[in-house]
Amino acid sequence: MARIAIVGVGAIGGAIAGLLEAVGGHQITLCTRRPLHHLTVMMPSKVVRVNVHNRAVPEEAEPAEWVLVATKAYDAESAARWFPNLCAQGASVAVVQNGVEHRERFAPYMEQERLLPVVIDCPVERPADDEVRVRGAARMRVEDTPLGREFAALFARSPVEIEPVADFITAAWSKLCLNSVGALNALTLKPAGVLRDEAVGRLAVAIVAESVAVGRAEGAHLSDSLAEEILAFYRAQPPDAVNSLLADRLAGRRLETDARNGAIVRKGEQHAISTPLNRMAVTLLDAQQPAAVVRHEFQDR
Repeated sequence: MARIAIVGVGAIGGAIAGLLEAVGGHQITLCTRRPLHHLTVMMPSKVVRVNVHNRAVPEEAEPAEWVLVATKAYDAESAARWFPNLCAQGASVAVVQNGVEHRERFAPYMEQERLLPVVIDCPVERPADDEVRVRGAARMRVEDTPLGREFAALFARSPVEIEPVADFITAAWSKLCLNSVGALNALTLKPAGVLRDEAVGRLAVAIVAESVAVGRAEGAHLSDSLAEEILAFYRAQPPDAVNSLLADRLAGRRLETDARNGAIVRKGEQHAISTPLNRMAVTLLDAQQPAAVVRHEFQDR
């Protein structure tokens, strides 16, 4: 068993805490901005009450063996404030965030050989600060390396599928293509059911087509049918299903647009690939946010 710290206990961080608690034996520290006295994780098959060991001040954290970062992608700097104490004895850091720039985000704060990017698929909601509801099966994909396999072993006997993959670039871009469609939900302020509209569905396919083109240029092996498969996935969701981008906009929180559609635009520029629909999504969603939080490299040119 291991000493594990989770930095960022929102919906995904809370779900991960519940999955680890289900293993039993781990010492889990929840690193949060505000004190968290208890955490209940409702899974499809059972309810898990996490044995909370909470720290709200980075300087008070004890060394861990693994640090799992589950903050929003734009919170890399604040998440890294926990590293000096948590990683004092050489802990590895798993970055469980959206996008395809996990290593780039944390390169200023951690040696690359100790960083492990993680792609997660987990339908989850956070109805309250101390409550998380997992609505379906959870799956994580990691690099098929000794570090990736060590991470997977942390979840042995937990109700989560963890797949070490040789081609992690494809896994990450497949998830980003899926996430790119979420911008339509955030723009329309409507849950998954809006993708059942024929015109909106065609727009979703076009957004994914741009993402596929950029992903292939980055080295991902993405099928010609991926856009239609993603549309079918969204249409199979409950009509009231809310993705994280829409949830953040409805709650008035800062959006992760930069790590999602913004990354597609940035990478597209590097390969001279036009991404007008993703660019439009970023521009319109940024217009909904305070100007102080909006900054993209491709907008500075």
